[in-house]
Amino acid sequence: MKIEQIYTGCLAQGAYYIESDGEVAIIDPLREIQPYVEKAENDTATIKYIFETHFHADFVSGHVTLAKETGAAIIYGPNANPSFDAIIAQDGQEFKLGNITIIALHTPGHTMESTTYLLRDKTGKDHAIFSGDTLFLGDVGRPDLAQKAADMTQEELAETLYHSLRTKIMPLADDVIVYPAHGAGSACGKNMMKETVDTLGNQKKMNYALRSDMTKEEFVKEVTDGLLPPPLYFPLNVKMNKEGYTDIDKVIEKGTRPLSPNDFEALANEKGAIVLDVRHQNEYVQGHIPRSIFIGIDGGFAPWVGALIADVQQPILLVTPEGRVEETITRLSRVGFDNTLGYLDGGFEAWEKNDKEYDTIVSIDASKFKNILDKEAVPIFDVRKESEFIAEHVDKVHHTPLDFINDHLSEFPKNKTFYVHCAGGYRSVIAASILKSRGIHNLVDIAGGFKDIKKSGIATTDYVCPSTLK
Repeated sequence: MKIEQIYTGCLAQGAYYIESDGEVAIIDPLREIQPYVEKAENDTATIKYIFETHFHADFVSGHVTLAKETGAAIIYGPNANPSFDAIIAQDGQEFKLGNITIIALHTPGHTMESTTYLLRDKTGKDHAIFSGDTLFLGDVGRPDLAQKAADMTQEELAETLYHSLRTKIMPLADDVIVYPAHGAGSACGKNMMKETVDTLGNQKKMNYALRSDMTKEEFVKEVTDGLLPPPLYFPLNVKMNKEGYTDIDKVIEKGTRPLSPNDFEALANEKGAIVLDVRHQNEYVQGHIPRSIFIGIDGGFAPWVGALIADVQQPILLVTPEGRVEETITRLSRVGFDNTLGYLDGGFEAWEKNDKEYDTIVSIDASKFKNILDKEAVPIFDVRKESEFIAEHVDKVHHTPLDFINDHLSEFPKNKTFYVHCAGGYRSVIAASILKSRGIHNLVDIAGGFKDIKKSGIATTDYVCPSTLK
């Protein structure tokens, strides 16, 4: 038996490859399926099953394409209603894979079709669970993503999740290995651990949601407390996962269309396309196409695209580093953004050489910013997440988290220079690009973010661990 976790850091997502005696199961595959096909070929094995733990909201799964390519059966748990052929497993239904068994344990609560898959080894011993978004390491799945589909309140879903955990998962042995669908950084939970594999016994000890003496009322309160609104692209990804989608090869073929600066500019105007610049923030600051949006490919790329662009049908034109066009289109497609129309051939350098208009962002380091603060009070905007802000921040700063920056536009001064920072310099440039695209240009980026601000000696609040605040 072989179990391999295939972890994608940008999405904080874990897919799983399980092989036994020449037969393979894939759990929650990413949209680009070739790595799974190649692994099976290398093992001289056949992909027999594709298990989906639920209809994912934060990424587009590869189940439809993988089934078409390999003939493997797609399996969902009870209550699933996909538009394509799939086995809708009954609670407790067993699936033989080589000399092991995978059992569907219906664990509703995150969504009503959510299912945990229990793997028993060839001796019949419970070996591992693939818990999807039902159980994370240090947390559980948020219970507010299926309200519309399930016609239930988040409190009712939380109560359902409470019973699922206590009747299906907590009775399992402590040495059972937990393989979750997500880790720290995913918007599907609140406070996940950075680790991606653990034992159930350890989770029973340290995961707040698995306390043995926890009442249902306490569970509901803790699980629903502090939930931020989910990203706007989540329902659109659920729809694609339920109804199907275009093969990624066709998406890549459409998007890898080289465009001259003139054709690029004309197409942007004709189609109302967003120009998405994915270079490093330092390059973007020094020069970029006016009104383009920066989301760097080497940061938390796909989730930020989903959160900030939101509409998966939005036409997109790309400005990329050399040789990274296909990678960018692939990563966009992972979160359902399939409408890439092409890319700027020759990159931003070609734009400059054609004497096209370009814009810049004023950016200063933290020491220069300290010199300014020593002379006068200036408006400062912190675009980090709430937990980061609560932990520690500059005195008398405005908090406008990047996730919801469009809700804060009226708070930015119209005629006075203001300063923007994040943790390290990536998100503040995203924020600056969005503000400039909205016609707000009187801003200065603080390079190096809060990390360098602290080193510079600028006054900050005392550190508080966010997990201690309720």
